[in-house]
Amino acid sequence: MKKLLILIAVCALSMGAKADEGMWTLYNLPPAVYEQMVAEGFQVPYNDLYNGDRAIKNAVVNFSGYCTGVVVSPNGLVFTNHHCGFESIRSHSTVEHDYMLNGFYAKTYEEELPNEDMFVSFMVDQVEVTQRLFANGFEEMEDFEKELLIDSLTKALTDSVKAIDSTYHVSVDAFFEGNKYYATTYQDFTDLRLVFTIPKSMGKFGGDTDNWMWPRQTCDFSVFRIYADPKTNGPAPYSKDNVPYHPKYWSPVSLQGYKDGDFAMTIGYPGSTSRYMSSYGIQEMRDGENSVRAQARGVKQEIMRRHMDASEAVRIKYDSKYAQSSNYWKNSIGMNKCIDSIGIVSQKQQFEERLRAWQDRTGYLKGKLDFDVMRRAYQQRFNGYRAFYYLWECISTATEFATRARKIYGGIEVKGPEDDPDKQYYEFEDNSSEWDEALEKEVMAAMLKNYEEHVDSHYLPAFYQTIKNDFKGDYTAYVDYLFKNSFLMKGKKIYFNKKGYEDDPGVKFGNDLFETIYTIRGEISRPMSIIEEQERYLCAAVLAMEQDQPHYSDANFTMRLSYGQVGGYTLNGSPSGYYTTPQSMVAKMRHDDTTHDYFAEPIMRELLSATSYGQYTDRVSGTMNLCFLTNNDITGGNSGSPMFDGKGRLIGLAFDGNWDSLSSDIHFDTQLARCIGVDIRYVLFMMDRWGHADRLLQEINAQ
Repeated sequence: MKKLLILIAVCALSMGAKADEGMWTLYNLPPAVYEQMVAEGFQVPYNDLYNGDRAIKNAVVNFSGYCTGVVVSPNGLVFTNHHCGFESIRSHSTVEHDYMLNGFYAKTYEEELPNEDMFVSFMVDQVEVTQRLFANGFEEMEDFEKELLIDSLTKALTDSVKAIDSTYHVSVDAFFEGNKYYATTYQDFTDLRLVFTIPKSMGKFGGDTDNWMWPRQTCDFSVFRIYADPKTNGPAPYSKDNVPYHPKYWSPVSLQGYKDGDFAMTIGYPGSTSRYMSSYGIQEMRDGENSVRAQARGVKQEIMRRHMDASEAVRIKYDSKYAQSSNYWKNSIGMNKCIDSIGIVSQKQQFEERLRAWQDRTGYLKGKLDFDVMRRAYQQRFNGYRAFYYLWECISTATEFATRARKIYGGIEVKGPEDDPDKQYYEFEDNSSEWDEALEKEVMAAMLKNYEEHVDSHYLPAFYQTIKNDFKGDYTAYVDYLFKNSFLMKGKKIYFNKKGYEDDPGVKFGNDLFETIYTIRGEISRPMSIIEEQERYLCAAVLAMEQDQPHYSDANFTMRLSYGQVGGYTLNGSPSGYYTTPQSMVAKMRHDDTTHDYFAEPIMRELLSATSYGQYTDRVSGTMNLCFLTNNDITGGNSGSPMFDGKGRLIGLAFDGNWDSLSSDIHFDTQLARCIGVDIRYVLFMMDRWGHADRLLQEINAQ
């Protein structure tokens, strides 16, 4: 199997784009790419992708800064994944009204639930601004000077678009490793309300067992609605007087299905890829980041799971946190497995040898791009880089206590009169309903111990001496002391100029933590600057060497299009199939006594065991398709991305990739990389047969 994968990958490797690989910006989609899309079955005119009020891009939204969604009705209904709406569902849940466990359907507009700190963002326009920056000497500036110039340009562009519409704003982002910059105009709607969700048993069916795996049967969707100012139909803060938003365009929802080989397209907000990264960077990612995340989160999640299983109240508090942690815990394990089994590092090294030879022949970036300089910089950074990730996973973000300790050294608003420092204070929001003391304390003690066991001693914050000297190495006793004696967890106003403030053990903990963070940053800052410069030169050299090919930039959570076909893959001689059926899900449900992730309520088994699925039946399979595969190019952030057919109709929602290609963030394997989506007919079936959401189905008007 390993030899087969290596052979496939060697044949496929190229930094240039291949058919069906690519995360393409829409405003400047290369004509050659569009022509290939048409050749594979796309029937929508070029201009209807990006230009005009009825452009497909106008139905796709950035969902709360971490996912994607799609508008599916004239009254602002938005489909996204269940796991993207998970925090909203959790935050509205109580032991008495557990919407995670039981689902939720708002039968009227008045019952739709508002959400703090959630939004959808529409992309209005995008243009390249590279020359506006470079004309001001951008390339020769120090990093802080670059940031200032980007901020200045962003402000100027935002001011100009606000003259057109006061609700617009602009973001300037780096593309192609900082060789190009694009400015994107957005419009944000912050009144976003939960409308419909199925029980977690279906929205997360398969749980950790099936995460990143195929075959899948997860019904991964939730439904929200955008609300707007009743006078302008524009963005407005939450108000009971707001009304459903009427979008310029919404995606038609299709009941027509698909067959093997049909055209498929996603448009969404992929978060981050590193396909131009050097072989040295991949080794660092594998050994200094992924392996750290996998090890540390494994320790933390075991404790969380134990406490969650023992208490429904604790489970509700931590369901979302656990899901977020475990998702990229498993991703890190799978990515490292793929890096090694496919031999990606050695393939990159071979490609870099070709690039060196081309550079020697042409003299391109001579005296700038230097692979030996890059190698030494990565070597100098590695120990500090690895320690920083352990610090981040084990201490900085592991617990509520550490999060608060970090915030008092940056990240929390100073309140009180500006002219009287003695009356200025911090005040943490009362979020006692969000955490459990017993769980937090056990996690904190275990992660402090784990950090010490995995890093060199000079990376230990000073409070480790306190643990050793005052608590005889007893982490539990130290954590008990912090919780008992620090004001950090007591929900009080913290007057930081008052006597005794600096003696607070939580303040000391935060101070020691930040001193270590600054020490590590200082150690890695010089090689980091060299690495960033060399990686930028490397990307520029690839673009120059392969200038006859279209290229796409690495993902950076800006809107991208990917295209390909519906279809499975073959691994070790075994075909995957390209869709799953209700029968396959019921078969898994029969094993819920040994695999809890396969539990679902009896009504779900009854619905999926039906002899007929009516209008939701697939014409090819003769049953209802649950999930399906395409070779669309996706990554984190694409969750909830609409999956369109060749006519631009919605046929599914992307929600995952497959285990056999988890290295796709650094190398897209055309033979194995697949996007897993939930079939939109499965979504509508659950809204219909389980939720009886007639008003929503009429509004969506699927055909």
